[in-house]
Amino acid sequence: MLKPGDSQRVAELMRETAAAELLPRFRNLAKEDVRQKRPGDFVTVADVASEQRLASGLASILPGVPVVGEEAVEGDAGLVDLIARPGETCWVVDPLDGTSNFAAGRDRFAMIVCLIHDRETIGGWILDVPNDRLAVALKGQGTTLDGVPVLGKPPDRPPKGLVGYRVRKEIDRQLASAPRQRLGELTTLNCAGREYIELLSGAFDFNLYRMTKPWDHAAGALMLAEAGGQALRLNGEPYRPAGRMEAGIVAATSSEVVAEAKAVYEMVQMPLLVPRP
Repeated sequence: MLKPGDSQRVAELMRETAAAELLPRFRNLAKEDVRQKRPGDFVTVADVASEQRLASGLASILPGVPVVGEEAVEGDAGLVDLIARPGETCWVVDPLDGTSNFAAGRDRFAMIVCLIHDRETIGGWILDVPNDRLAVALKGQGTTLDGVPVLGKPPDRPPKGLVGYRVRKEIDRQLASAPRQRLGELTTLNCAGREYIELLSGAFDFNLYRMTKPWDHAAGALMLAEAGGQALRLNGEPYRPAGRMEAGIVAATSSEVVAEAKAVYEMVQMPLLVPRP
């Protein structure tokens, strides 16, 4: 599928796109450059320009392979079906992950590209744009962060997690001291790509979310698995990008940490998840 050198071409395309479309607009957006697709879900001119440049560049790397971009899906929801189609190959792109941070001038945003073949993620690239940190994973070939192989191991302390606000709130509200202390700090960066970089660096140990859009999580889930860890749906099934978005994810570079985080989560009674329209 990918020829020698293609993975590097993807990485170069991402850095070129960030330099041309994202960084010049960071903290330089006019009011009319930002809008809401729905309450709380922002898009900027940078998202659209970045996706267009990525789509054009990816088409030259693998001609004829369609691109499922977050912003393109807004205009054609049926594009998502390509991810679940047997035998299909497609790119899945988040051109600006952490748009709300970007629009507010917070330096926590990323760019995510992954390649899916026959409903499985076979390649993933995440660029932490402000810090120029790049993670890459190819199925069966491991994961690197800034060119250094990543091999996860359980921490020697309660695992720290990147967890959605509502889950975090209910864990803190419902659990008594002893079970809550099985986990360490829980927070969110409001940017899935940046969070996967932090998991690979060892700054945090797991993530846990109930809503999992494929452009946010497919690349990172592959990276954690290729680093020796695991990515599961909240029902215990392996994470796959074609699964239901509301099936959730719990993932880490260590299967022991996944088991511990999942066990604590299952002690909590969560309110019903109502997917956004």
